[in-house]
Amino acid sequence: ALQKRSVSLHGHRTSVALEAEFWAVIDAAVRAEHRSLASLIAEIDDTRDPDDPLSSAIRVWVLKQAQTRADRQA
Repeated sequence: ALQKRSVSLHGHRTSVALEAEFWAVIDAAVRAEHRSLASLIAEIDDTRDPDDPLSSAIRVWVLKQAQTRADRQA
């Protein structure tokens, strides 16, 4: 099931719906980097292709995080 969270990006409120597993990775990154959820989502938003939905860009970011961890363990 999708879980919605609201964040403020560049002064505008938006909601993002992702599966709990994606939120778990994002929450861990936020804690590890001592930053806010909004700052991480804003960074992803700023670097995504404008034609790509924000939720898709976040899922790709999570996948890249997992790939980086796997590469470090190999």
